[in-house]
Amino acid sequence: MKNYTITVNGNVYDVTVEEAGAGHAPVPRPAAPAPAPRAAAPVPKPAAKPAGGAGSVEVKAGAAGKVFKIEASVGQSVKKGDAVIIIEAMKMEIPVVAPEDGTVASIDVAVGDAIESGAVLATLN
Repeated sequence: MKNYTITVNGNVYDVTVEEAGAGHAPVPRPAAPAPAPRAAAPVPKPAAKPAGGAGSVEVKAGAAGKVFKIEASVGQSVKKGDAVIIIEAMKMEIPVVAPEDGTVASIDVAVGDAIESGAVLATLN
């Protein structure tokens, strides 16, 4: 017999499997589910846009994830399609690009921030 520990949808199961030729089917034994890892509580962002440097063109996240890298800085000129911020979602790095030519007016997130799909990450002028 062989013992395995399997995780399915966050639930941990100890499974004992008899080797081939013994004539028995595998017998799963559910173990107590492991506690789900806690997600860090999102830091509330101010509802109003930052005063002063905020631009009129919003650069929004296309997927929920974490900010992995900030590619552009405030004052930098960007062309349509240039990566402004890289987010990590589903173990992939996804560039968030400038929707049009402009100058970065504000970066509204920091590396490591948890973000939702559609969140404003930066603004352009």
